[in-house]
Order: sequence, then C-alpha cells, then structure tokens
Amino acid sequence: MYILKNALQNIGRNKGRNILIGIILFAVIATTVVTLMINTTAESIINDYKSRFGSQVNISVDIEKFLEINGPPSGVGAMALPRVSAQQSIVFADSEYIKEYVMHISKDVTSDDLVGVDEGSSGSMMAPVGGDVTLGKFMLMNQFSDFDEGQRVVSDGGRMVEHDNECLISEEFAALNNLSVNDVIDVYADMTNTGDGTKRTVQYTLTIVGIYYDFTQEYSGVQMSLSNRRNEILTTTETLVSSMNANESGLSVNATYFLKEPSMLEDFEAEIREKGLDDYMAVSTDESSYNKIVSPVEGLKKIAVTFLIVVLILGALILILLSTIAMRERKYEIGVLRAMGMKKGKVALGMLSEMLILTVICLVIGLGVGAATAQPVANALLSQQVEAAESANAGGPVMIGSAGGGAANAEALSEIDIQLSSDTIMQIIGISLLLATLASVAGISFITKYEPIKILMERN
Repeated sequence: MYILKNALQNIGRNKGRNILIGIILFAVIATTVVTLMINTTAESIINDYKSRFGSQVNISVDIEKFLEINGPPSGVGAMALPRVSAQQSIVFADSEYIKEYVMHISKDVTSDDLVGVDEGSSGSMMAPVGGDVTLGKFMLMNQFSDFDEGQRVVSDGGRMVEHDNECLISEEFAALNNLSVNDVIDVYADMTNTGDGTKRTVQYTLTIVGIYYDFTQEYSGVQMSLSNRRNEILTTTETLVSSMNANESGLSVNATYFLKEPSMLEDFEAEIREKGLDDYMAVSTDESSYNKIVSPVEGLKKIAVTFLIVVLILGALILILLSTIAMRERKYEIGVLRAMGMKKGKVALGMLSEMLILTVICLVIGLGVGAATAQPVANALLSQQVEAAESANAGGPVMIGSAGGGAANAEALSEIDIQLSSDTIMQIIGISLLLATLASVAGISFITKYEPIKILMERN
C-alpha cells in the first residue's frame, strides 16, 4: 500500500516530467486506437466481400492465335473452333481455387408414355435432327433459380429435390399426364460417343417429389413442346452427369466459375490445361472489377498497419528515452530509498506503479479521443484509396460474381462504419501496458545497477 501511495504522490510532485511522458503516451494510445479500429473493421469488410464475391473466370477462344496458326476458315473442311466440352466443364469445377461455380446443365429427353404440354398443337412442332434422331419433347435440367426469385413455387404436399433421381414437374405437365407426388416416370435420351460417333440411349428413372406452380413466360423460344417451360423436368446435377460416360457428349452445359481471389488465375489455368483445356482457349478474369471493390479497403488496411508499426516503434523509443532521463534525474531519490533499506525490487515496483498509473489515465482519455476521431480519419483515407483504385481501373460498371451464382452490380465502398470492438479494446490495453512496462524496465535497469553509497557520494 505504501508503494502505491508513494507512486501517486510522486506523480503529483514531478508534474512537468510526467505531463511530457503523458503526452507521448496519449498520442501513442490514441493513434493505436484509430489504427487498430480501422484495421479490424477493414479486415472484417475484406473477409465479408471475399465470402460474398468472387472473381469470375472467362474461358474463350483466342481468335488471334487460332487464325495465326490455322489461317482464315475456307471451304467445307475448315477446322472448327475449339470449345469446352460438357465433360471438361464438369471436371474444371473440381478445383481448390474455385470459390463457387454456377453450372446449368440440360438435356432434351422424350418418353413413350408421357405427353408434353402443347405437344401436337398447331403452334407446336416436333423437329427431326437428322437420321433416326428426333428432338426430345421435354427438357431435363438442374436450374432452380426461379424458385429463389418467386417465379415458381412447390405446391403443398411436395418438396424440393434433395437426392439423386428425384424430380420436380409443373402443375400443367402433371395434370396432362395424371401424375402426382411419389409417382415414378421414365424418360430417355441419346448420348453420342465423341470418338466413333456411335449413339447410346440412356434412360432416366425419376421419382416425383414435388409439383410446382409456374409463373414464368411459357415459351423461351420457338413454340414447340421442347421450349415450353411447363415441360421442364427439374432434377439434380449428379443425376444428369451420372448418365454420361467419359467419351460421350449430349448434355448442354453452361458453366461459370468464380475464383477465390484473382491472384489464383495462373494456378487455375495451369490446372485446367492439365485437365485437357485446348491451347487455343484463353483464360482470363475481370481482376479490375474485383480490385475496384476490394483494393481500396486493402489499401486502407495496409496504411493502418504500417502507421501502427511506425507509431509503436517511435513511441516505444521516445518513452524509453524519457524514462531513462527521468530516472537519471531521480537518482538521488532512489539512492536515499536504498540507503534507508528499501530493496531493489520494491524501488522498481514503485517506479513501475507510477508509469502504470500514468498509462491508465492516458488509456482512458486516449480510448475516448481515438474512438471519436477514427471514423473521419478512416473516411478520409478510404476516399483517397477509392480515387486511386478508380484511376487505376477506369472502366464500366463493376460486375462481380455473387454468392449463389450469377453476377451482381457491386458498388465500390465510399465509406466504412468504424466500430470499437471488445477485442480491439483488449488489444489496445495490452499494447499500452506493454509500452509502459518496456519504458519502466529500461529506466529502472539503468539506475538500479548503481549502489546507494555511490549514488549519494556523486550527489555530494
């Protein structure tokens, strides 16, 4: 108790010196509050954006390279442009660099027992494709986005597809064929061997688990049974893919991939080339759009971290210097205390207590001032980063793949809401106490190495 009481009295006796140390402590703590708040908030925003948005991959034919090697197309035997096959689209999706992908798979199918909506009407048609192959009557597909948008709704007593070989059908299709939930339907389709051109008929046996009300536009193209949206049979991706062998084609696949980060493009490209991507195909990503959103916040975070490190290093050096000078001025006081019989440990504890009390006072004030100034400082710094990003990525609207698939117009951040979290407060307290301890230990170790007699003799 004496040590603590004496420490409080010493703070009042040495006002000038302690005010100077307090100003430095306050400046360091307030700056630490601002930078840590900005850093913590920026980190959470970056993680949130990376979880919600990916960098969309574009795979397209490199026309210049193709024409340079093969020349312009001429005649019937001209080399066809390369493309990504259905098998490759599916294989490419299995990658550690992919955050998510959107894969629309469809296959025209037919049945000897089922009738399509508007099949055989004057506005409908069945079109021979060639040989003995006829275009299917229904479309088997894995697209469920209309349910999320409210354009389709599963009727009471049914549910969404959850397992392989399950399907949903429209209310009109069910009524026309007298079908209900838990009924089983058989449809079939042709698959073509890409090597020898032979065809194989594949049968899908599907259990109806739900019937949906359809509010979409009835026809998506030519008015024929196949393009009537009431004839869409919805099933899982695995059900569609499992029917196709490695060397077969027949499924229509439209895949869009989203990288976790644009920097992974090179690794992803190397991976899919090993999986068979044609050399004429170019792989790119809209990195400028991604960076337009994320880079301002990342730049803000880097500024905050760099400034924090500089402030802590300079602040620690200044505090150590001031503490050492203060201890030299108080050398006689320490000599007297030691001559009276006070041990080194108690002397050191008293000096440390003074610094800790001073630090607590500065910590309370610094937290309040830092929390009040963090928001305007962050907005000013972010504004500069946004301007720099816009200058570096001048262009059209930002298009970033959204979680759940597709693309969304994502606005670059113009301001962020800075919050002082409990974790940040604990970090600030820890940093402040560490600075106070370092400064005190440096000064105490300097002065306590002298014996009290020597200190008093130098005073005389």
